[in-house]
Amino acid sequence: MMRGRRRLLVAVGAATFATAFAATGVSGTAQARTAVSAGVVTTGTVLPVSTALPALAARSAVPARATGYPSFTAPGKTLKLGAKGSAVKALQARLKELGYVPGSLDGQYGGATLTAVWAFQKVQGITPTSTIAARTWRALENPRAPKVLVSGGKANRVEVNLTKQVMVLYRGGEPVLISHISSGSGVPYTEYATWNGKRQRFSGSARTPTGDYKTTWRVKGWHRSYLGQLYNPVFFNGGIALHGALSVPLYPASHGCVRLPMNVAEILPGMLGKGVPVHVRGAFQR
Repeated sequence: MMRGRRRLLVAVGAATFATAFAATGVSGTAQARTAVSAGVVTTGTVLPVSTALPALAARSAVPARATGYPSFTAPGKTLKLGAKGSAVKALQARLKELGYVPGSLDGQYGGATLTAVWAFQKVQGITPTSTIAARTWRALENPRAPKVLVSGGKANRVEVNLTKQVMVLYRGGEPVLISHISSGSGVPYTEYATWNGKRQRFSGSARTPTGDYKTTWRVKGWHRSYLGQLYNPVFFNGGIALHGALSVPLYPASHGCVRLPMNVAEILPGMLGKGVPVHVRGAFQR
């Protein structure tokens, strides 16, 4: 009799848990199993929802779902790079609404939209791809916010996630610009370049150091450094900058700077003042 009562308590607790978490997308047996493993529901006690919610949240590494955005109904049409039409325009508008930078809302799926898609997919835990299919559409309907790297950070700050290869600009405590990046490759280099009228040898680790920095000087337009051309660079750690580049692949490839898509680098300096904290965290796993 006692064993049956315990089963009933677990079932009732799991049902309460399932109702409370209906919006998370976890359902049925998975919810009950999660509730028990998290200690929210035990074989002798049913915790109230007010206790259950924080208990699960404390054990979850999944970023919270974004709130405050208008609802969105996905067209559901599979899109590939080069696609055109109303479904692409809906994709672009939704990405922009969520803080990503898809370029012009012109209904043409080109490079700027692609890098915004990559950034969105990475934040959502989706392997980045150029194809917009069911999983990405569902995430656009119910998006997750970027993972906060520095809890208690200043309201205006930049967070660079080397693990996900994503940059987030916060203003007023809210993520207002989220971008795909390519950071330092980590592959030591030795290169020769003519600098100050003399051919010189330059070597380094091609690493983007983690740490806490602040934006310093900047250059408008193209800036020639001894290792290449930087577009609209905003420096934050000596010669390391956030800057636009013609190549921003899906892997770390720079000498140490944080490469941005050109359309992001076009608008970022106007949104990012001097002395703004820049927090660099994580490590990319190849």
